[in-house]
Parts: sequence; C-alpha cells; structure tokens
Amino acid sequence: MKMIIAYDLGTGGVKASLYNENADTLSKVFVEYDTYYPGTDMHEQRPSDWWDAVIESTGIMLSESGVNGEDITCISLSGHSLVAVPLDKNGEALLEQVPIWSDTRARIEVDEFFSRIDDTDWYMTTGNGFPPPCYSIFKLMWMKKTQPEVFSRVYKVLGSKDYINFKLTGKFYTDFSYASGTGAYDLTGACMNSSFLEAAGLPCEIFPEIVKSSHIIGTLLPSAAKSLGLSESVSVACGGVDNSCMALGAVGAGEGGCYLSLGSSSWIAANSSKPVLHPVQKPYVFAHIEPGMFTSAFSIFSGGSSLKWVCEQVLRDLPKERVYDEVNKIAASVSIGSGGVLFNPSLAGGTSQDKSPHIRGAFLNLSLGTTRGEMIRATMEGIALNLKMSLLNLKEHVVLSDEMLFCGGGSKSPFWMQMFADIFDMTTLKTNIDQDAASFGAAAIAFTALKIWEDYSSVPGKHKIEKKTTPIVDNVCAYSKIFPRFVHINKMMSELGDYIFNSKENEGEES
Repeated sequence: MKMIIAYDLGTGGVKASLYNENADTLSKVFVEYDTYYPGTDMHEQRPSDWWDAVIESTGIMLSESGVNGEDITCISLSGHSLVAVPLDKNGEALLEQVPIWSDTRARIEVDEFFSRIDDTDWYMTTGNGFPPPCYSIFKLMWMKKTQPEVFSRVYKVLGSKDYINFKLTGKFYTDFSYASGTGAYDLTGACMNSSFLEAAGLPCEIFPEIVKSSHIIGTLLPSAAKSLGLSESVSVACGGVDNSCMALGAVGAGEGGCYLSLGSSSWIAANSSKPVLHPVQKPYVFAHIEPGMFTSAFSIFSGGSSLKWVCEQVLRDLPKERVYDEVNKIAASVSIGSGGVLFNPSLAGGTSQDKSPHIRGAFLNLSLGTTRGEMIRATMEGIALNLKMSLLNLKEHVVLSDEMLFCGGGSKSPFWMQMFADIFDMTTLKTNIDQDAASFGAAAIAFTALKIWEDYSSVPGKHKIEKKTTPIVDNVCAYSKIFPRFVHINKMMSELGDYIFNSKENEGEES
C-alpha cells in the first residue's frame, strides 16, 4: 500500500501527517517554530526553522507510527502564503530571517508602486485583498531599497513550501495558488503580470516556473532522504498555498463550497469558478488547487493567535498543556456579553474588511470590577463577532447555506462552536478533518499526483460529521444587540489607529 506524507507549514509550526492510499490518517505530529518581531510591523521567521521542523516531525511520526520510511511514496506541502525567501545561485538562503505574510513594513514601497499603477486595476487583476504591504513584491521592493547587497545576489525567490520543496529536491518551482499571492499574478490570465513587475522594479526571472499543484517536481536529494529517513525514490508534488489547500481539504473543489478556518489567523472562504472581486470591500482571492477555480475570502489576521496572546498574558498561572480546557470553563462561567467588556482582535493589524490597516487590538469598557473571566469570554466573543463581519461581507457576493463547516484548532471547543452558532445564527459543523484540512488538502494533491485519485471529487466524502451545533434562540437575540456595538468599536479603533499612525508620521517629519 502506498503511503504519503503531507506537511502543513503554518504560522505557528508545521504539521506532518501520514496517510495510506485510502486517505486514512496513520499518524500526525505538530512541531512549533518561533516568529520574531524585530521592529514595528516586522514579522519574521527562519526558513531553517521550517526545515528543522519538517525533519523533526517526520522522525517523530515515523517512530510513533512504526511505518518504515522506505514505504513512503510521495510528499506534498501546504505552505503559509506571501513569503519570499531569497536564494543565491548556489541555493543558499541570503537571509537568516524573512518576512512572513503578516509583515507590513513595506508601506513606502506600496505608495511608490501605486504612483505608477492604479490601485483598483491592480486589485481587480490580482485579487490581492490583504493590505498591500503583505504581498511578496512589496517586501522585495523593500529589500532592494534597504538591503541592496542582498538583493544584488538574488537568483530565485521562493515561497515557504517552495523553499522546503527546494531543500527536498534541489528544484525551483511554484504552483498557481502560491503564485497568486505574490502581488503580481493575473488571476484570470494565470500568469505573472509583466507591467506590475516592471513597476516594482523586479526582474521576472527571479520567480520560479509555475506548474500545477499535482505536478511531480522531482525526487528526494540524497541529503534530504538521509535527513528525513526516507528513500531517495520518494516523489515530491509541488503542493499549494495554505488557503487553497485548506479550501480543497475542507470542501473540495466544487462550486459554492464554503468553510471557516479558526486557526492562528481566521477567515471565511468560498469556492467559485470566477474570483469574487469588489473594488471597495476587497475580498482576497487565491487560485484554487483545482485549475480554473478560485477561493475568495474575508479574514482577520489574528483569530486564534489573539486568544493565545490573551491566555499567555492573563492565564500565566495555568499549565500550558491544559490552558485551553480552562479557557472554556472560565468563559462558560460568564454570561453573554462579558459584563459589557468588548474585545477587538486586530492584534496583527487590519484586513480589507477594516476601515484602516492601522487598527490594533483592544479591550474596551473595562472597569475596576472586570474579572479575568470576562476578559477571556470577551476575547472569544470578539473573534466571533469580527468573523461575523467577514460572513456578512461574503454573503453579499456568494449564496451560502445555513450551515458552516469549521476547520482549525478552535473547532475542538464545543463551547466556542455554540457561541459561533449563536452569533452567526447558523448551524456550525465539525468533522473528523477539522484542523487537518490544509494537510488533508496537501494529501489530496499527492493522491492526484500519484493517480490514486482521478480528481478531487473524493474529498467531501472523507468528511464525517462529529458535531452539529444549532443556534439557541435567546442567545441569538442577545448577540444581535451586541453586534452593532462591536461594529462601532471596530470603526472607532480604525480611526484611533489612523490618528496614532499619522501622529507618529508627523513627529518623524518634524524631527
């Protein structure tokens, strides 16, 4: 029986999953790595940490499952988006740390680019609805300006999973889904846009060749095979960007499939044969793993990561391994509305659905009587209320059912799933796939690459519903009164963010 390994490179770490050819999960392992914050709006990770985590997770998984490394046939990766790893001609990484998707340092470069390119034309071509500084070409413009000695040595620029693919095979490739997050990809033309690259001052040849996600790019290098404990005959599929792999693993490739990802970052996305584009609301769009399909979404950058941050600050006395169990107990002991406390979860800045990218997180309406339980529940409510904004925005463009499939670590919490059902006023679904959707999407790519599957139509059938949560009428009514307050404070925090940002800019000019 053929065995495959799927890796899901996420913001918080890598998940390695071992599947047999029947798509049964034999083992899965998660290995964390760090994110570094060296300056304002700077979010960086070390590519070497990704590679070390891939090696470590593989070893643990093979050891725990008892599967022989010689039995692995194929590897496929899902990778976090909007990352640009510069390599020289020898394939050596030119930077120890690289900006990840949430890094927004390149604001000046964005202004320079849009002095030459109409911003609406750019968005309607690329579907890149995150704040523009997040996208790869602007990070590269920043590198060219501030690190010219590094940029002068760039031979290729690779995304997160493409860098790991290079470490595995020595080959430079990307796929259409990952390319669609560069900031220079034409969604409907399925190619890089030369005018955007010219305006950015970037040579087209530094970007790798684009192939289908299921394309076998090569087999393992001897050094990689030795590090992983696998055979050199293992095939490596090109894989895809995390958003598209998750869309595939969650709802397949069919028209109208919709899901909510409740992980470190959180979003609501839908599949369609045409990209969902709007020049004002700016949903963000990626090419789907399935050629000719797209996945369009609204999001918040810090969903689960906001809850994690609050727990680390407010619940330091609790053991790390059971902190989330306690979170649910503590939050459940507090009534709806958290004693009037509201939490805005924009700890990583604003997305397209916010009035300003300068919005930041905050607790509001605190008093001397506020308890930590109210702060914890307010955090969970704030994340759900923010995602309701995403839901309503998406509903303006896509017809959705009255049920929402949840993926990601947050789906494990029955308490939170009830809260979402009440705030959304719709049934929430948790399946056996839940937080493994991205890795299952990467696995589906491998099955297709190996011709075990003819297409991706088998994906929905692998989901088994484990929990269906329906709204509670009284709770729906209570949250319907709280939601307008949340929308108000979201706008207010955007205005405050702009005020603080502009004040700092003016102070800088005066000095």
